[in-house]
Amino acid sequence: MENIPFRNGETVRALNFLEEIIEAGLAAGKYKSILTRFPPEPNGYLHVGHAKSICLNFGLAKKYGGKTNLRFDDTNPAKEETEYVDAIKEDVRWLGFEWANEFYASDYFEQLYAWACELIKKGLAYVDDQTQEEIRRTRGTVTQPGINSPYRNRSAEENLDLFERMRNGEFPDGAKVLRAKIDMAHPNMLMRDPLMYRIIHTGHHRTGDKWCIYPMYDYAHGESDSIENITHSICTLEFDVHRPLYDWFIEKLEIFPSHQYEFARLNLTYTVMSKRLLLELVKKNYVSGWDDPRMPTICGMRRRGYTPESIRLFAEKVGVAKRDNVIDLSLLEWCVREDLNKRARRYMATLDPLKVVITNYPEGQTEEVEAVNNPEDETAGKRRVPFSREIYIERDDFMENPPKKYFRLSPGNEVRLRYAYIIKCEEVVKDADGNITELRCTYDPETRSGSGNARQVKGTIHWVAAAHACRAEVRLFDRLFTEARMDSIPEDKDYKDFINPGSLRTVTAFIEPALKTLPCLAHVQFERIGYFTVDADATPECPVFNRTVTLKDTWAKING
Repeated sequence: MENIPFRNGETVRALNFLEEIIEAGLAAGKYKSILTRFPPEPNGYLHVGHAKSICLNFGLAKKYGGKTNLRFDDTNPAKEETEYVDAIKEDVRWLGFEWANEFYASDYFEQLYAWACELIKKGLAYVDDQTQEEIRRTRGTVTQPGINSPYRNRSAEENLDLFERMRNGEFPDGAKVLRAKIDMAHPNMLMRDPLMYRIIHTGHHRTGDKWCIYPMYDYAHGESDSIENITHSICTLEFDVHRPLYDWFIEKLEIFPSHQYEFARLNLTYTVMSKRLLLELVKKNYVSGWDDPRMPTICGMRRRGYTPESIRLFAEKVGVAKRDNVIDLSLLEWCVREDLNKRARRYMATLDPLKVVITNYPEGQTEEVEAVNNPEDETAGKRRVPFSREIYIERDDFMENPPKKYFRLSPGNEVRLRYAYIIKCEEVVKDADGNITELRCTYDPETRSGSGNARQVKGTIHWVAAAHACRAEVRLFDRLFTEARMDSIPEDKDYKDFINPGSLRTVTAFIEPALKTLPCLAHVQFERIGYFTVDADATPECPVFNRTVTLKDTWAKING
């Protein structure tokens, strides 16, 4: 997808292939308006890959004056929970979207059952007594046709009777399945008499014990789309081989012709996007939960400090492609920097504090200096920050034996304290082991910021007044895995072997007092350090901040 330049210097985004399809269909009168759907299975929490699909389905409908349904694909009661349903709805709304209708595949169980009976009557479905292993073994290979089931030619009457008895709970799990009768020699192996129903004696989160047979995804999905008159059923690319089966069921049942379109799924460096693997990380306590800020889940990203706007911008930047590719995590980080740079208020904090005593500043005196809340937003205003004789600076902002062109604090060197004064290091205090414990400096009282004094120094550092500083827990999150291409790790390796031991580091920081009472999920920038958000664990007595992203923009550096 490229931008097309115009003579006046403006650009417009070229249509992606789905937009081209929609516009062609509208122009041809194929449909008056479009209806899309987002159909998650409630067996886990949504991740950033789902966010891309949400933005695409809802975004297309909005652009072309259509609507989007939220439909839960709840056809496997053994793995699905109401907890996941509620979390999914929260995530969709948090991203900024509202669905036209809320449906569940379970809403359609009676209709799906009736249609299955209709296919049996047409000689297009049969009950199979083979075990799962026998069905797998007789399916054949890519180069060899499958073998017909010995139960394939049962009469319609016998199949209807057995299917009804399956529904009535007469058979145990795995005893029988209902299969479509298509072609065991079909080159697409999914068309080799695929399963339509299986027996599962497990309570369903909505229907309870009413059903003990449940439709397979390939049977339920297309029919659910058809019931809702979905015009564009947009799936990720791995479902392209399922499309012939999707179309087959709709054709044989002679129902509304919904159509499936596929786009490339989102693959992101330094993470895994499989619900199964994410569930394992949670269940085995490799992370603290689904909302662990290292997780690619939407709730984890929200807790880390990502904004809906940044994720929507990311989805737009990634675009809509027909071929799978891997997106660098740095693009996602770039997007959140772009957004937070405009909205996040600036504050000062020291994550590795080093005490500084300004020896010529009056003891017991405190003054307030004026600080800009956000230079990108004039409406953010200014705040008053306390300043006194003893302050904390970042330990990295001092070097006893600096190299050339080092412009931060060093013995005999001057720096400006942000919003305050120029100070000069006069003495370095060490403990018995030679560790630096304190710096003794002097200040130039004529150099207060805003005083009009023209004297300049090359370095400016941030600080926090010791007497007014508040302790805070700061969680420094990094990438969850050490390997960029988690989709390409060797088969003899376990993905968990690549978990980054440094993905979470917790430090005790000193923060300026204004940071102490911010609400949960408030976005801030710690000046010269990075973007942070207030964690749900925070209390007024113990503030907790999560690092969203550092200030360093690696994406721009790589692609600039």
